[in-house]
Amino acid sequence: MTLANPILLGVVGGAHGIRGEVRIRSFTEEPTDIKAYGPLFDAKGNRYTIKSARVQKTVVVVTIAEVTDRNHAERLNGTELFVDRSMLPQDDEDEFYQADMVGMAVETAAGEPVGTVFAFHDFGAGEVVEIKPARGPTVMIPFSEAAIPDIDMERRVMVVEPLAAGLLDAPEDIDEIGEEPDGKPASQHAGAGDEDVK
Repeated sequence: MTLANPILLGVVGGAHGIRGEVRIRSFTEEPTDIKAYGPLFDAKGNRYTIKSARVQKTVVVVTIAEVTDRNHAERLNGTELFVDRSMLPQDDEDEFYQADMVGMAVETAAGEPVGTVFAFHDFGAGEVVEIKPARGPTVMIPFSEAAIPDIDMERRVMVVEPLAAGLLDAPEDIDEIGEEPDGKPASQHAGAGDEDVK
């Protein structure tokens, strides 16, 4: 079966046990909701009906009706699982599906171009956005409100705060009482206000 508008819900991470269960990295808000939207499909159109799901640490262990032994489960390692968008609930005004943001332009609040949204990832320490600049390799930034203060779906623009996103190095500013980052007054550093000693 070919989905008209596929949305990625999870990725199979490997077999679990000997009865055909698999571990899935779920992208749904509640991890076990991966079974709530009907059968899932891989990129080749193969169908996977989730019969049960339970959370185990950072993954969901699921039983799939079409997978009955460990050998089959092992062959699914790395398989992406999709559902058609029509099966998902209508998103709220301030909520977006990540698939809607792929290809979106990325710029700073000043309007300076950064690149385009290439992909979303979750390596276990929080979601990140992979951005493809006009030149050079892709970069990863946190998918957080601090790093991404605004997403304009009408203009299809993602606005980033370069410092919070890790695109700039933090300045080593001297604070209000004249101390540098090491806690010493600026005048105590070598060369700061030194006078010749006679």
